[in-house]
Amino acid sequence: MRITRLIAGTVSAALVGVTPIALATSADAAATVTTATTLTSEKAAYTYGETIFFDSAVTTSDPANPFAPGAATLYIQRAGSATWEPVSSDEGVSYLYFADIEAGGNALYKVVYPGGVDGTGDVYTASESAPFAIQTSRKLAIKNPRGTFIKGKISPDYKKKKVLVQKKVGKKWKKFRTLKTSKKSVFTTTLPASRKRTYWRFVVKSDVQFAGTVAEGSTIRYRTAARTTLR
Repeated sequence: MRITRLIAGTVSAALVGVTPIALATSADAAATVTTATTLTSEKAAYTYGETIFFDSAVTTSDPANPFAPGAATLYIQRAGSATWEPVSSDEGVSYLYFADIEAGGNALYKVVYPGGVDGTGDVYTASESAPFAIQTSRKLAIKNPRGTFIKGKISPDYKKKKVLVQKKVGKKWKKFRTLKTSKKSVFTTTLPASRKRTYWRFVVKSDVQFAGTVAEGSTIRYRTAARTTLR
């Protein structure tokens, strides 16, 4: 009888020792981690063709799971359109890097993270950033080959359209003349000059697709020649 009791007690102790192991396994169930996606840029206004530098990241609400798995995608909604188009994707979602994004016109941008599951089975929720607006102005390249002769070119395509020339009178800018671009989006003009420095500016008006563009300069006449200064 003593032997029987001893065996029973041993089995009972073994079963008690097993119980905590079972409880520890149930405590390791997969977690749901909430994410948030952000998107900003160092500036909100660019010139056509410039590279846009974005700062973007996917963060989590759980310090124990700070890095969300998977990829996120940058989308663009061009001015006048209701459609969001994919532009670029990056897998390093803790800090996203979108390379070679050029300003091509006024647009909204956003980043979408579709969610994911990590190696331990934890589930990360989907999230997307608030739209970030980028304004883009046309590129206005002006050259001054000689004297006060001005030659300008506007990009992208701006053929057969108006360019306003303004003269600064006191503290105000007043209309001086209106030019019209050629089939190659080029315009030319000769500005008057006097012994007193005169300030001028060329204005390309804004539209739905592009913000306005302004280029300023000045003319002055010396004893021997007239000169133009651009800025």
